[in-house]
Amino acid sequence: MKIRFRDPFGNSLIIKRILIFAFGLIAYYRFNVANKTQVSGTKVLKGLRKKNVLFVSNHQTYFADVTGMYQVFCCAKWGVYDRINFPFFVLNPKINIYFVAALETMSAGILPKLFAYVGSVSIKRTWREAGKTIDRGVDPRDIKKIYTAMENGWVITFPQGTTTPFVGGRKGTAHIIKETKPIVIPVVVDGFRRAFDKKGLFMKKKGVNLSIRFKEPLDIDYEKDSAAILEQIMDSIEQSDEFNTMKKIEEDSELSNV
Repeated sequence: MKIRFRDPFGNSLIIKRILIFAFGLIAYYRFNVANKTQVSGTKVLKGLRKKNVLFVSNHQTYFADVTGMYQVFCCAKWGVYDRINFPFFVLNPKINIYFVAALETMSAGILPKLFAYVGSVSIKRTWREAGKTIDRGVDPRDIKKIYTAMENGWVITFPQGTTTPFVGGRKGTAHIIKETKPIVIPVVVDGFRRAFDKKGLFMKKKGVNLSIRFKEPLDIDYEKDSAAILEQIMDSIEQSDEFNTMKKIEEDSELSNV
């Protein structure tokens, strides 16, 4: 078997391991000591194929959400499920994990660049740049990068492309699913926006209950149009209009009981 020293994007696997180890030590404190993280549903990772798996998730911070998922994946590699264990696992982490992120975000500072080295598939936004609304076509090179990541491992994507809750998803996610026909696993995260700043780099509150909930793989008809697939995805990550309405009803009920 050929020994690889670099990932498909040319990044050194040795450096990736070192970075994952360093981030893992910090993450353990943030998720298990300063806050408490409840992880559920990770048995779906057991025996999962090594490539062409897409995790779709809601998005609460730029980096904390995906960091939490990284820890869960590395634990699962060692047979530890439904918890983020003491970070011995980062000595031999799962390194074929990639996440789709905005190029603008991943190039804004040293820490984001280090996160990008770990596994970012950095693409240019087609709808927003430098805080302004834009309208430009998708760069084929960006799509190719996502396909390359899918062909080599697990990919995390955030269909909404923003940390604002209940925003409609982007059809690009559905297009990728139709083209690559991956196993699609929904993930629902909560508590991260209360515990961390928007970027997810700094804690703004301790003692928060965080949750990372994995669901069963979606049964997707790849022949459906992109709009129908996207609707299925948004419902699975609990960001559809139906869940937004339910959330408002719950909030109104809580206020009336105060």
